[in-house]
Amino acid sequence: MKKITRLLFVFLSLLSFWACGKDKDYLITISTRHGEIKAILFDDTPEHKANFIALAEAGRFDSTQFHRVIEGFMVQGGDVFGKEGLPAEQWPTLPAEISTNHVHVKGMIAAARQGDNINPQKRSNGSQFYIVQGRTYEALELTTDFTALQKAVFQFMQLGSQQELKQEYNRLYQEEKFDSLTNLILSKRDEIAKTLNIKLTKDYTPEQIKAYAEIGGTPHLDFEYTVFGQVLSGLDVVDKIAIEPTTREVPNNPVIMTVTVEKVSKKKIEKEFGYVYPQSK
Repeated sequence: MKKITRLLFVFLSLLSFWACGKDKDYLITISTRHGEIKAILFDDTPEHKANFIALAEAGRFDSTQFHRVIEGFMVQGGDVFGKEGLPAEQWPTLPAEISTNHVHVKGMIAAARQGDNINPQKRSNGSQFYIVQGRTYEALELTTDFTALQKAVFQFMQLGSQQELKQEYNRLYQEEKFDSLTNLILSKRDEIAKTLNIKLTKDYTPEQIKAYAEIGGTPHLDFEYTVFGQVLSGLDVVDKIAIEPTTREVPNNPVIMTVTVEKVSKKKIEKEFGYVYPQSK
């Protein structure tokens, strides 16, 4: 009987420990001379989350910098392996954890990677990450597959009925009125898709469309890179980093970072930062 009671006690203790762990999350703090960025990492990108936490807890992000800065696009940093002198060909990578649940809205954290020509599996760099800045987008522009549309419009303009469109396209191109040219193509998107019986749109949820319209971001990166975290506070810090004077995208005055993590209750994170965990929605 004592043995059964003891086993039951151990089981209940483990259950309590598991429940406590489930109710907590890692709060990330990225400290710079511009201030602090607070963030969380997503549970549905477990390899990226575990890797980032391990690097941060070991202090390996400390003294790395935001080494690639493009205003209106993103700020990139965390080159742990470059700092440690590891040859580039030996840098560890992570398997892609790309999800339609996570898009490049402003404040999202994603993993840098090499291009598809040498990295068709879209594996992530083992340490480098970027924080999205970007701009706002209207629904028509956001949901258009521009690569497919650009190819389709040339095919469409070969039709005898589209000579007027072809002339207008050529005029705007020659006059370098590229914004007007883009608007012209967009206005013809649905007609082209119907005529050629092809899909020229990208699939976004209403919530994602609203976020891009109100907050902004960099949608052309969606579903190509692993988005694994989100800034909770400190977007003003991201904006300050983004306007640093640069030479070849590298800040002239280095923006050094220190990264720490702490376990905090999810309720506290929701209360302090207004973040809503997926299971709470």
